[in-house]
Amino acid sequence: MTVDRIIFGRPLRSVAFDVAVSGLVALFAVAGAVAQPGGWQATLVGIGMVVALLFRRTHPSAVAAGVAALALVQVVAGWGPLGYDIAVLIALYSVVKYADRLRDGVIAGLVAAVGVVLAALQAPGPAAWWASAIYFGLITGAVWLMGLNVRTRRLYVLSLEERATTLEREREAEARAAVAEERTRIARELHDVVAHSMAVMIVQADGVRFTIDRDPATAREAAKVVADTGRQALEEMRRLVGVLREPSRPEPAAAPDVVAEPGGGLSAEPTHRRPALVELPGLLDRFRAAGLRVGYATTGDPVPLPPGLELTVYRVVQESLTNALKHAGVGASVQLRLDWSATTVAVRAVDDGRGRPVVRPAPSGGHGLVGMRERVGVYDGSLTAGPTQAGGWRVEARLPLPSAPDSEQGEAA
Repeated sequence: MTVDRIIFGRPLRSVAFDVAVSGLVALFAVAGAVAQPGGWQATLVGIGMVVALLFRRTHPSAVAAGVAALALVQVVAGWGPLGYDIAVLIALYSVVKYADRLRDGVIAGLVAAVGVVLAALQAPGPAAWWASAIYFGLITGAVWLMGLNVRTRRLYVLSLEERATTLEREREAEARAAVAEERTRIARELHDVVAHSMAVMIVQADGVRFTIDRDPATAREAAKVVADTGRQALEEMRRLVGVLREPSRPEPAAAPDVVAEPGGGLSAEPTHRRPALVELPGLLDRFRAAGLRVGYATTGDPVPLPPGLELTVYRVVQESLTNALKHAGVGASVQLRLDWSATTVAVRAVDDGRGRPVVRPAPSGGHGLVGMRERVGVYDGSLTAGPTQAGGWRVEARLPLPSAPDSEQGEAA
């Protein structure tokens, strides 16, 4: 593309074509320099037309006016129609095709009509002038209509390209907005996770203070829980900062409710309860009530997950089922499976795409694939989605398990 734009800021191919066209007209002008009426003076008029045609794309109206003026000089001098007068037709075609306003092409057509009559009056031969006028008029009219047709197609293609560019910009803006909103959602939910961890640490620290003298073993266990919970909270905060690299203004999460605990401790409970995997049966029942036929199975041995990772699995399941309801429709069959291994947990949802459209789809927990990919990316997971050979849709997310899941067990203590 760089090579095509090294001459006058125009594609090299168009410049080469214009030079070839002008060269052809120059050949007509020079070939009859001696024999044609007017001799070398007429040839100079033709050379002027040749030079003008080199700018027929960038300045079509000015080129048409210049060529018309030179043609008028030729008519006034009485040199009659010559071979290089094809430049008049080329200039007429160019102004109709490339001019910013069609009005310039109409004016050029009217001027060409007058020129046709004058040229017919000077045409040699026994034919009547009106016969020559009809002949030249048909040729000129055909060239004008051809230029109008090409102009219409060119403007139509340009409008399609502009519309495609606009749609692409809108899609990019919508994608950026979806990512920003999903990051806001993630920030709010991870805030709840961190608030929960801080509450557990406060309660356990108070327990250490009251039991360190009476029950050192219990105090050591509580201190271990505090340390494990703190490390987990720090990891969640690191992930939060990583996903929110770009500046954003997330909505402030609700402050946790602080209540008194027996023994003088304090417990903070977030006002927005965080969904957990134990609530999956209830979620599936809600989608079954909405019209999906959901089958659910697990393989492997489930292990406790960190709160943020558990929330991600829950949201991926929720969004996959929501998409199935929205796109596959009511009555579609969805097979949901959670595969547990020693290093990963995989969520796989496959629908058959054989439902009927819903009137009011279930509310979404995010922005489709954009939201799921953003959530999975926070935990260095992978997401694949696409159609199946049977006509349905498949979503599969794979998330690595933490290296020390026992810290979460301590947090639950």
